[in-house]
Amino acid sequence: MASLAEPPGSRAHSRSPARSPGLSPALGPSRSGGERLRAAYDGVQETQVRPVDLNHAIKLLGDASSCNLEDEQLKVLKKIVKSFENGLPLKDFAQIMDILNLCAEKVNEKEAFTEPVCELIKLCGLPFQKKKSSDEVNYSTAVSKSIAQLGCLMRVPSSQVRIQICKCIISFYKMELPRKLLPGYQPTSANYKIQMAELGGLAETLVLSLALVENQLTEKLWVLKALQHLSSSGVNCRHMMRAQAASRLCLYLNGADPSGQLVFRSSEILWNLLENTTKEEVVNQLSSLECVHALKEVFVDRLINGFRHYDRQLRNDLLVIATLLAENAAAPMIESGFTMLLIVLATFTEVKIPNPLLKGLKLTFSYEDFEMKKLLFNIIGIFSKDPHAVQLLSENDVMPALLYYVKPHKKPGFHDWSAAQYEELQLHAIAVLASVAPLLVDKYLSCQANTLLLVFLEWCIGQDPFFGQGNSFHGAGGRGNKLAQMRYSLRVLKSVVSLYDDAVNLNLCDQGAISQLLDILKYAANKCKEKDDAILLEIQANILFILSVLCENDVHRKELFSYEGVDMLISFIQMDPKKLYSGLGHNRLLFSALDCLWSCVIGCYIAEDYFLEQQGIFLLLDLLALKQKNLCNIILGILSEFCDNPKTAIHISTWRGEKDQTAAKLLIQLWRQEELDLGVQRDRYGRIADVKKPIAGSFQKQQEVIPLPSSCPSFAIVEISENIRAKLYSLLCKLGFENLPGLSAKDFVTLAIIRRYIDFKVGEVWSELCAELKEEFRPIASDEEILKVISEVSENIGKIVTAYQTEVLENQRHQEIQEEKKTYAKIQAVHKQKEMVNKSWENFLTRTSKYEALKKAKRLQEKSIEASKSKSKTQNGAVHSTDIKGLGTTIGSGRLVTVESTPSQLVGGPMAATDLTLENIPF
Repeated sequence: MASLAEPPGSRAHSRSPARSPGLSPALGPSRSGGERLRAAYDGVQETQVRPVDLNHAIKLLGDASSCNLEDEQLKVLKKIVKSFENGLPLKDFAQIMDILNLCAEKVNEKEAFTEPVCELIKLCGLPFQKKKSSDEVNYSTAVSKSIAQLGCLMRVPSSQVRIQICKCIISFYKMELPRKLLPGYQPTSANYKIQMAELGGLAETLVLSLALVENQLTEKLWVLKALQHLSSSGVNCRHMMRAQAASRLCLYLNGADPSGQLVFRSSEILWNLLENTTKEEVVNQLSSLECVHALKEVFVDRLINGFRHYDRQLRNDLLVIATLLAENAAAPMIESGFTMLLIVLATFTEVKIPNPLLKGLKLTFSYEDFEMKKLLFNIIGIFSKDPHAVQLLSENDVMPALLYYVKPHKKPGFHDWSAAQYEELQLHAIAVLASVAPLLVDKYLSCQANTLLLVFLEWCIGQDPFFGQGNSFHGAGGRGNKLAQMRYSLRVLKSVVSLYDDAVNLNLCDQGAISQLLDILKYAANKCKEKDDAILLEIQANILFILSVLCENDVHRKELFSYEGVDMLISFIQMDPKKLYSGLGHNRLLFSALDCLWSCVIGCYIAEDYFLEQQGIFLLLDLLALKQKNLCNIILGILSEFCDNPKTAIHISTWRGEKDQTAAKLLIQLWRQEELDLGVQRDRYGRIADVKKPIAGSFQKQQEVIPLPSSCPSFAIVEISENIRAKLYSLLCKLGFENLPGLSAKDFVTLAIIRRYIDFKVGEVWSELCAELKEEFRPIASDEEILKVISEVSENIGKIVTAYQTEVLENQRHQEIQEEKKTYAKIQAVHKQKEMVNKSWENFLTRTSKYEALKKAKRLQEKSIEASKSKSKTQNGAVHSTDIKGLGTTIGSGRLVTVESTPSQLVGGPMAATDLTLENIPF
């Protein structure tokens, strides 16, 4: 035992088997590895030993008539040991193991063979030697099988032999340089034996041998020490699991052992199994009642009687294993009483109610106890997922224990935990409370949890000086502020209001939760303006969800929400669409805002009118115009509900998008896109292509007819909720199908289908009904005639719509032709005008270049002037000449007027007797 005992250490330290200095465990059987090792043996002296005939030794030991040759056999064995005292050649190892097996059979009868067997086993622990670099590969199969036989030798009923086998296996991980080398040989790579042990499955055999040393503590500890080294490899751990190693080792945890090594080594091997194999496989092996009971007993022993640092570490390791078991629904944690024990222990320091299960327990405030406290909170969260454990959680004051931490921080030093430790425990407790509170609603209300949470949230946005450490997992983002506390407190409120329990919600509203939550929402939104943060976005989204649940179906609460709440919602809806892809949670915040709009505004005329005044409908349509599939559904639902307010329609009709797009055009475009995604058949003009199934998608057409009970909706009905066409139809019905502005002929073609959506859907249901009837029954003639008429009615509606669509397209084509003619006429007029201008210019050039042409034009001009004069002559009137003397042009004269005085003899006047000369006055 003296050589076996080791000072208990940490789990990490115990998992690192000691290796000889200067040897790397990574060295493999390559030639270069051998050359590196050969350099270390340059100074090693080669020894010349007289060879031993191993075949003769095997024949001698195996001879049935060799009963009287014991002395000769022992001499041969001593000679073999002497020959190979510096190492075994790989080629001889298989024969050495044959000799060992023969000797092992004789140990049962003759004790004299015990020492030679131990010496031969020691040889197996010496470095193997090879002649060629390829020997490691060539002899790998034989060597791996031979090493695996070491585990089989544990059948020898000799404590000395068994301990020596374990020492030999441990020596694989503590390679030492041989003192001398055989002539022409070199040592194998450092980890060659480890690889061969993995290949041969030695670990599995050694686990099975535990049954042989059940009542021998010393031998059992040596086997566990060997398994501890072997379990450092994933390959060995898988071999061990095949031998049910986890369950075997767990049963040893509470075995009698004054040294404490039994539980130490067993727990270490269990940890290695958990790390190197699948967690589920290990947990399944540990999930028997015997294993859970053994784990509980050793945990209680370390909890009550363990005062050393190592004992507390081991206790926490066992608690982690218990946590893994608690996650497995098949583990009998409740039946063994382990669940009750852990729940009582988790609430021990907060509730301070004496419990016989923990009699004599004294917890300190050491780091190990702090870790245990966190593990206990974690396992409470796991128990909350088990419906069978809820009663135990209720009976053992879990709710008051968790609510103990829902209070503001006191002055540093008030608690025995440090400030950072207390904050970590506080956040962990509130996080677990979010899982436990929905299960224990009665306890939640009786403990005034809503009041505590609202007061705590008031402290979170207050000006009290507090600087969070933010060191833990739950404290992320909470350094220097109270955001972590706010985040987890709101998670608790969200979890309880999600139950839609009237008592919980009424209790919250009676304490002014709506106005307080709006204040917190405003606080978080202002903080978020400084810097976008995932925690702040989560806080805002959770507040909006809580408000949605509280205000739903209650007009008075919606009125309390109205003005402040609508202003906040408007700011969220105005969010930059690019932020939706940031990954921080803006998309979740937007969805929460839209859900809050639906629940807190719609149905309250005060809130609706204020939302309309703030141009909220325009913002919703702007979002809808993004045509994001995940947003369209909820926005269309909101708009459809809003249309019950008579003021909404005018807002929708007034809205204009990009390129002066109207709301009606946008809705029709969404319908077309939805049909394209569904695979609805349409021709290239958008008309109905299949009058029998005018609105059925490709997937719907592939569905076979399956008779369903009346309580189950058919595929035609289920399909309504799976796309947005029903919402588009509802919204357009409320807006009206007439006088919709900004629509093209293609839009009117689609609108004709939308208008008949209900008729087509009714036809689909009747079609399914007919198909189901024909699958199970044969209708009588009259019923068959009725079904045929109904089918024809539906088909005729499709034909009518198709005809109307064709008419619309023809009208559009005719209109386009008329507009084309008008445009062509305008073009002709322009061309004719250009021709006239060109001709006039040519005439002008002709008159200026040819005098005869000019005279001819002058005569034509004078003739035209004469023809334009009146034929009747003025009696007794003066006749004035219109010709300008000396003019040699045929173009119109300039702005020149000659004013002639009226002769005095004809008409008397003031100027008749004057001698003024006539003057030409230009204007």
